Amino acid sequence: MGVLDSFRLAGQTALVTGGSRGLGRAMAFALAEAGADLILVGRDYGSLVLAQMELLELGREIDIFVADVGTPKGAADACEQALGLEKPIDILLNNVGGRRADVATEDVTIEQWKGFFDLNLTGALVCCQKIGKPMIDRGRGSIINITSIAGPIAIRGIGGRHYEASKAALAALTRSLAADWAGRGVRVNAIAPGVFATGPNEKWFAEKPEFEASFLGHIPMGRFGEPAELGPAAVFLASDASSYMTGATLVLDGGFTLW
Repeated sequence: MGVLDSFRLAGQTALVTGGSRGLGRAMAFALAEAGADLILVGRDYGSLVLAQMELLELGREIDIFVADVGTPKGAADACEQALGLEKPIDILLNNVGGRRADVATEDVTIEQWKGFFDLNLTGALVCCQKIGKPMIDRGRGSIINITSIAGPIAIRGIGGRHYEASKAALAALTRSLAADWAGRGVRVNAIAPGVFATGPNEKWFAEKPEFEASFLGHIPMGRFGEPAELGPAAVFLASDASSYMTGATLVLDGGFTLW
């Protein structure tokens, strides 16, 4: 098999949570271009249908399910629906997450804290359990968790730290599952994005232009990432090109964490 062939995903199926918009959509398109059929899960039916129509042009099978993977029940429901298709899921990409609210740590309620952890950690855990177990039974699979550079560092100027704490926990879960499942044929890796030009970030920067200048000034490359730049990393981790890699995190941040 040639080098480029090791990146191909023909004949495989990938489940992508939050796969119809933003970074999830960009990674889903990359996986499809590499040959994978897709199961997309998201909260908005309209964006799921739009992504499905565009992806069908690549000649792939595209299934969509509406679910809120940011809750344990929603994550379980989504996985049950996906497993109900009765075809092997070779790749799981846990993309759902976010800060959603800037609540100061000293003011956050326990219920809010639990909700943030459900969004950034528990939903991914449930998907790893539901989809990972059949992978273990087959002796093959690749799981990719989307963590963040906010896991190992605290982002300056942010009031609440639920995001940093939950993303750090997701990184730890990635390493732990990788250790547990390495001998059973399932690889578990992560991608830690920096600041990307997504709709929510652009909206946030429009409201707080001082933050945009601050972030840009901290990135050695002097620009935000484009969502499409995450796609090749997802293909690498999903494919046999990374067959000897597990428990690793790929950092794509334009150099943000260099200083």
